[in-house]
Amino acid sequence: MNRRHQVRRSARYAPDSSLRRAILIGALAAASWLAAGPLRASTDAGSDATQAELARTIAALDTAVFDAFNRCADPAQLERHASYFDPAVEFYHDTGGVTWTREAMLANTRQYVCGHFTRELVPGTLAVYPVRDFGAIAQGQHRFCQTDTDKCEGLADFTIVWRLQDGQWRITRVLSYGHRANPGA
Repeated sequence: MNRRHQVRRSARYAPDSSLRRAILIGALAAASWLAAGPLRASTDAGSDATQAELARTIAALDTAVFDAFNRCADPAQLERHASYFDPAVEFYHDTGGVTWTREAMLANTRQYVCGHFTRELVPGTLAVYPVRDFGAIAQGQHRFCQTDTDKCEGLADFTIVWRLQDGQWRITRVLSYGHRANPGA
């Protein structure tokens, strides 16, 4: 193929200048958004006090929901654990699959967790992000310990979406992923 034909063919596939400009603007906008970083614990982005309050609230909720989870062999604690979840909760677990309701999630918890494992939040990993007019997202790492040996051999990342509605916080989505051996075990 001659040089003249190559140039003409390349020009035919080259994006026009307005498309190149749009791509460049989009890339710059994405870079500036990423550079800004996440907002920490706030329902009102302008208030550090509100951010700290939201972080404390979600940390306390995390402690409460998993205190009940860790004692779920007791049916009353399993019910307490259930009370933190929306009836239509979606639970995504990278090795266990997806459950679409609180009842399905509780059936899995009852069968695979209660009396077998407990959960511990890895200290210093909980991050809380506001979701305006909805609630918050909690993200962190947790480890799982076998009840019979107290060995904490499993580690995973999590993301939990909390909804504040009518003064009550409920979990609407859970992602538990990146399950792996705990190197510190």
